[in-house]
Amino acid sequence: MFFNSVFGIFSNDMAIDLGTANTLVYVRGRGVILSEPSVVAVKTDLKRGSRIVAVGTDAKKMLGRTPDNIKAIRPMKDGVIADFEVTEAMLKHFIFKIHRRRFLVKPRIVICIPSGVTQVEMRAVQEAAESAGAREVYLVEEPIAAAIGAHLPITEPTSSMIVDIGGGTTEVAVISMSDIVYSKSLRVAGDKIDTAIIRYVKQKYSLLIGERTAEMIKMMIGSACHEEEESLIEVKGRDLIAGIPKVIALRSGEVTEAIAEPVRAILETVKTALEQAPPELAADIVDNGIVLTGGGSLLKNLDEVIRRETSLPVVVAEDPLSTVVLGSGLVFEHFDILKDVLVKC
Repeated sequence: MFFNSVFGIFSNDMAIDLGTANTLVYVRGRGVILSEPSVVAVKTDLKRGSRIVAVGTDAKKMLGRTPDNIKAIRPMKDGVIADFEVTEAMLKHFIFKIHRRRFLVKPRIVICIPSGVTQVEMRAVQEAAESAGAREVYLVEEPIAAAIGAHLPITEPTSSMIVDIGGGTTEVAVISMSDIVYSKSLRVAGDKIDTAIIRYVKQKYSLLIGERTAEMIKMMIGSACHEEEESLIEVKGRDLIAGIPKVIALRSGEVTEAIAEPVRAILETVKTALEQAPPELAADIVDNGIVLTGGGSLLKNLDEVIRRETSLPVVVAEDPLSTVVLGSGLVFEHFDILKDVLVKC
């Protein structure tokens, strides 16, 4: 009891959105103070074994640009832990970066998890946070956190529909009375859109491009539907036939064609959720509409495509990249009211 009280003095409650693409950290009373890629660079040599050489932004710069003995790893896959040790090390790095001290740092932490994850996957997240130095670990499902962060009335007897499109998963949920009435976790999101662009450029132009280039293409000229005025972008990669660097001009219409399949998968999941919602709650959604969050919601015209296909109001959250972590942080800020949304592992 004494040690818990001492650790409480030297710690800050934290909320962590441990995403496939990015990790965001919210500290109680300070807001979102860290947002970095969920990437870790690991160096392996015969004498010293494996050791971490970079985490976050510095590690992402190394993607596709490292010698054979250094690998830039994404320890999260489809919203869950794929490499436990690397995830633990990444969490430790971020916690230390925030606190700037090694000792007496035992924060309480809320971590987001995709809806529908297994008990084993939940336990892995909890143990990684505890090993990284957490005093207490709470879990909250991403759709709930996103709805709280978007300031939806989740505690009231009215339904809210949230579509959270992250890097690894798309979470679609209908929420009422602080609980999820219907949810669907789709392992199609930002990363699959990037992969679709890489595949298209490879098949059509015999040009090999990396993840960072594909992400840049998506952000600059990607669109969920065709536009009247097309944009052009120069794309650099390796010619698979000649084996030398090459530059091509890629049209925005081609990118729309390339990403049509993952966009359609997200849209079908939204429509399924609407079909599965109880009639009274479905009526609320007609009035309240659909809220989009997550980095994937920033794909140009995605809200318009969903609006057109569902005939419902669709809005993108005010700060879609931070909505989930803000919602998780608000659980600590209003713990008495929102404690029921936490998941028991």
